[in-house]
Amino acid sequence: MARSDSGESVLERVLRVLECFTPETPALSVTAIAHRADLPPTTASRLVADLVGHGLLVRDGARLRVGTRLWELGARASSTLSLRETAMPVLEDLHRAVGHHAQLGVLDGDEVLFVERLSAEHAVINLTRIAARLPLHVSSSGLVLLAAASTTLQERVLARPLAGFTRNTITDARVLRARLAEVRDRGVALCPGYVHPDATGVAVPVRDHAGHVVAAVSVVVPNDGEAARTVPALTEAARRIRARLDPS
Repeated sequence: MARSDSGESVLERVLRVLECFTPETPALSVTAIAHRADLPPTTASRLVADLVGHGLLVRDGARLRVGTRLWELGARASSTLSLRETAMPVLEDLHRAVGHHAQLGVLDGDEVLFVERLSAEHAVINLTRIAARLPLHVSSSGLVLLAAASTTLQERVLARPLAGFTRNTITDARVLRARLAEVRDRGVALCPGYVHPDATGVAVPVRDHAGHVVAAVSVVVPNDGEAARTVPALTEAARRIRARLDPS
């Protein structure tokens, strides 16, 4: 694969271009893309033109957006597709029960990736979206997944600075280590005000037939001291998803 003078492949540069687009910035100019991707303007312009030609980006006036072709390719091959399809009926029931947000998250690298989210019009604020990510130490889903992860991953997360989203976010490695042990023992993570002061995240693990944690199912509800009441509904949702993953 062709490489630039810096040793980067074309694929690596294309990936940097695509990673410029976020839920907060879904449309960008070529100049903004070049700046965010740390590429020369001529290189960014050439890569953008190629991506537009293949339908991976589309033009919106003077700006670019991610094209539906990229979504199509990702959805077609995604390893999470069967998990999402299996969990959806259960998530719908959970969403109706809590009246706010119901989510499904999976471990991806050192982050939790949210592959599905159901929300209500007047639900409490929730900063996560489908295909959005959060550091593992920040959210209830992340704590559940980190608690079940390998020791290597846990130690890597514990060894680096822990960013705080609010004053309630865990930013002390010793506190986080104790919290992970608690999550493993209780089978639930309750995180009042960790991501936003007005919201509480509650999550439990989803296991496959072998007992391995494959996802976290969670709800985001008001930070009013009542979030623990959702635990039975979450536990039942996780049980139902596991049963659907392993019908036998």
